[in-house]
Amino acid sequence: MLQITSLQNPKIKQVIHLRDRPERDQTGLFLIEGYREVLRAADAGWKIESLFTCPELFLGTNEPALIKRLASRGTQLFTCSEKVFQKISYRDRPDGLIAIAPQRHLQLDDLLEKVKKPHAPLFVVAEAIEKPGNLGTILRSSDAVGVDGLIVCDRCTDIYNPNVVRASVGTLFTVPTVEAKGEETLHWLKQQGIQILAATPQAEKEFTQVDLTGPVAIAVGTEQLGLSERWMQQAHLQVRIPMMGVADSLNVAMATTLLMYEALRQRQHSFP
Repeated sequence: MLQITSLQNPKIKQVIHLRDRPERDQTGLFLIEGYREVLRAADAGWKIESLFTCPELFLGTNEPALIKRLASRGTQLFTCSEKVFQKISYRDRPDGLIAIAPQRHLQLDDLLEKVKKPHAPLFVVAEAIEKPGNLGTILRSSDAVGVDGLIVCDRCTDIYNPNVVRASVGTLFTVPTVEAKGEETLHWLKQQGIQILAATPQAEKEFTQVDLTGPVAIAVGTEQLGLSERWMQQAHLQVRIPMMGVADSLNVAMATTLLMYEALRQRQHSFP
């Protein structure tokens, strides 16, 4: 395990540069910070090229076992001084683990095995979500509900933004996630016979009043404007979420979570 005490070390500079999207796009690498996040990546079989550690910042006793596990898989290990680790961390309270890993880029057809499963597939389509925290929260809820895949359309933030990884608490590694163009996604959903559900305040039916037990893709849009007209026109089902106060909409991640859990509620009888 190599010791790093200088902020000028090229490896430290690499970590800092990977906070920026151009560097991630150019190298095909991204950052994973935090024990839970790194653990979930390891459990999902994700290749981890490098791991930077700072034992003085560990919050528990399980970190050495995870480090040993990754070392056995060929991960290059670096131990940093606390000063250096504080520099490369993007958290207010770092817990002493940051990894560099290669990105994976799934295609829509990689989700076909989910379509062919015995139960009706449930997908989430996130169109042009701008805030990494919202995208990460949608991933976290998708994992909790057990959705078959998240399709990020016409991306505004990339799924490997460090704040997406952080907000997802590592569920980026458990939910099959595809980035695709809107038209391509609409065509693919139609080919697979998957209905599109869209939420809009103008809908007649509430979200609990439609059948979500069949093949469904829950489509949600930008934080400010919602779904584009293209998606609204293609939606098979339009629903509204009751709003009893002065606010006329919910945070996109919260609204998505409500819709996913309603689908889960309706489908529970079909799970073994």
